[in-house]
Amino acid sequence: MKLTRIGVDIAKQVFQLHGTDRTEHTVWRRRVPRERWIQALCEVAEPGCEVGMEACGGAHHWARQLQALGYRVKLIAPQFVKPYVKSNKNDANDAEAICEAMSRPTMRFVSVKTVPQQDIQAMHRIRRGLIEQRTAKGNQIRGLVAEYGLVAPKELSSLRRAIPCWMEDADNGLSASFRPLLDGLWRDLCVADDRIEELDRTIANLAHTDPDTRRLQHLRGVGPLVATALIALVGDATQFENGRHMAASLGLTPRQHSSGGKERLLGISKRGDAYVRALLVHGARSALRTAANKDDPLSRWAVRLSQRAHPNIACVALANKTARLAWALLRYQRDYQPAMAAA
Repeated sequence: MKLTRIGVDIAKQVFQLHGTDRTEHTVWRRRVPRERWIQALCEVAEPGCEVGMEACGGAHHWARQLQALGYRVKLIAPQFVKPYVKSNKNDANDAEAICEAMSRPTMRFVSVKTVPQQDIQAMHRIRRGLIEQRTAKGNQIRGLVAEYGLVAPKELSSLRRAIPCWMEDADNGLSASFRPLLDGLWRDLCVADDRIEELDRTIANLAHTDPDTRRLQHLRGVGPLVATALIALVGDATQFENGRHMAASLGLTPRQHSSGGKERLLGISKRGDAYVRALLVHGARSALRTAANKDDPLSRWAVRLSQRAHPNIACVALANKTARLAWALLRYQRDYQPAMAAA
């Protein structure tokens, strides 16, 4: 029995494995505990065998472990595995579906993230969570003080200025019992601000030291946040054949609803990482705002586009072009050339 392909359905405690030979016949099925599944795989499969998993939580860790042992690992997006699940959904059928999906010649795979990439991704995930918590904390403060007849303007900076004034004013209607509670909420808000600023400094230092992020920051609308988020998501971008494929993976290209030879393009697909796509769009919005004051080819192209299309359409188009330029810079390790940007 020589296995050529193994599909692995990973979980928290129990892993299901499904192996086929060179004739595409199923020759091995096994359900293994988490701590022994790699050992069980090594006992029946030689280095060089293809091992497939869904690109879900923990998959990149296990992929790196298997690659170190000499196996060829293929990660598949879960939505591409689902069509191959036969009958009812269970671990055995999921492992068989993974094994079948990875054999398709046109299947697209997810590149395995390195540990530095996951470190950067963790920074961004924590920062985004802190921002959400800070927003929720601000909304909670507004809702509570509104019951005492106090309101603050919409911006969070206005709320920061208003809270100390409320605390110092003894005649604004805040009760003696509520003032300590408001002081605790104020401290929570300050702690969130401090942690976000700390992460911003860490990300800025990383963006300054890494050559790829320094290269990306020469693009319009790309700063330390966008550059590091792109590196965490796509790495060196070698998994994409061209820039359009990378833009499509970020959901920045139109989705199709075509039939009978009639081509119909809708809005952007919004596939892939919503966080990175949002950063690119916000960066493009900032670049579009200042494009009229610049004379480089990309700025002139953006201004002409914004004059004949809706500003949001122009903004997404500029984000799409930024993603394509980022692919070229990462794939070929070249510096940004403004004269070629609008080609």
